[in-house]
Amino acid sequence: MSHIKKPTLEKVTFNIPSDLKKALLALKDERKVSLNTLYTDALKEYVKKQELKKWEEAATKAAQNKAYLEECKELAESGVELHEY
Repeated sequence: MSHIKKPTLEKVTFNIPSDLKKALLALKDERKVSLNTLYTDALKEYVKKQELKKWEEAATKAAQNKAYLEECKELAESGVELHEY
């Protein structure tokens, strides 16, 4: 028997423009899902995009850091086997 742990849920209250709410209600009916599902999906997607944005900003900073790039070049030329993750 598997024991799947349900996530802890918290109730959140927020305000949105009424035209956005109307669009969400139409989408809810079209997709036959709850508003909660729409809100949760949208927030998950937003968090994922923000995490990707942080990684992209860090990669851009690293690409502009001469000392870091020189260290990478030295490491690459050293013959050490590198693995990507």
